[in-house]
Amino acid sequence: MKNLFDISGKKALVTGSGNGIGLGLAKSLLEAGASVVLSSKSNSAVLEAEKFRENGFDAHAVIGDLALDGTADIVFREALETLGGRMDILVNNAGTQYRSDVINFPIEEFDRVMNVNHRSIFVLCQLAGRHMLGRGYGKIVNIASMQSFFGIPNNPAYAASKGAVAQLTKAIGNEWIAKGVNVNAIAPGWFVSNLTKDIAADPVSRKERESRIPAGRWGTAEDLAGALIFLCSEASDYLSGVILPVDGGYLTR
Repeated sequence: MKNLFDISGKKALVTGSGNGIGLGLAKSLLEAGASVVLSSKSNSAVLEAEKFRENGFDAHAVIGDLALDGTADIVFREALETLGGRMDILVNNAGTQYRSDVINFPIEEFDRVMNVNHRSIFVLCQLAGRHMLGRGYGKIVNIASMQSFFGIPNNPAYAASKGAVAQLTKAIGNEWIAKGVNVNAIAPGWFVSNLTKDIAADPVSRKERESRIPAGRWGTAEDLAGALIFLCSEASDYLSGVILPVDGGYLTR
């Protein structure tokens, strides 16, 4: 039987992959046989790519702050060139956070969060679409959130951006699936990352969240590997606009 989950030889860009969940996503693709360009706003992606290459993986890196206008275009074009002019997979993972009550939330921080978490994803999807639609093939995986489904106090910009990611995924997915390009999203539950490390480090806050997770624990980057490979492979060819929760059952409780 044909291996529907085989992505060996595919070429991918993973944004926000210098550390945390994004680094884990890049690692999963590399271990599955893909060539991967890691992207981050600091030198971390370069350092991680070097480590992967030392272990025999085809990893590369580009640097760019997606909060800044025009950076998404630069990151995409440099990645495409590095991959030899072909990109089969785009994983939009880059994200940022700012916590404050609504009354005192700085508008400049709202704009920054929306630029990274939503606007850059639209631009990267648009650029990838122009490339992938011409070839009649492509897999785009956006990273949504539990806040694509509900809102948490003191998170207005993050909740708005992740709700927007879910709707953008549906809209683009419906437009492109008949043309051979699948656009779907993964919505991680409570995972330890740069955005949640303060909560994870607080025993009371961590236990409070764990008590609602049927799996009984927070997620790790490895827990996202199966969903990612599925959405990047032929096994998901008939999926469009899906927001796939990987949350240990959190949403069902």
